[in-house]
Amino acid sequence: MRHGLLVNGERREVEADPDMPLLWVLRDLLGLVGTKFGCGQGQCGACTVLLDGVATRSCGLPLSAVGTAAVTTIEGLSPDGTHPLQRAWVEHGVAQCGYCQPGMIMAAAGLLRQQPKPDADGVKAAITNLCRCGSQPRMVQAVLAAAGGR
Repeated sequence: MRHGLLVNGERREVEADPDMPLLWVLRDLLGLVGTKFGCGQGQCGACTVLLDGVATRSCGLPLSAVGTAAVTTIEGLSPDGTHPLQRAWVEHGVAQCGYCQPGMIMAAAGLLRQQPKPDADGVKAAITNLCRCGSQPRMVQAVLAAAGGR
């Protein structure tokens, strides 16, 4: 079945089963491999993208549920890596292995769209993505820096 999607500001057409998870549409059909597969149950957050600006875990979201929502992946956040979150991630040395980082950055982007000036507790409560390397404390610092230079 043919589906039209708005991904990273561009209208895209895909041939896919309506039950196919958005994660696999992005990775396998559109070649946007920045969005990662983690647990496959929507628990870890490695697959986080923005749907109309809201952080959404894509591994369990069927293509049919996307509808007309705008999908933003890590590739669409800032193709040249100059988004304030991407710069803060580098400045604060957040990434270690890096696998979970695209999902964390997208969760942070969703948070900052809803709450432009969160405090540390707000960041911790809103970004529940898992990181096996333990980069969450630096992630909180980076989000706060991106939100206002703290």
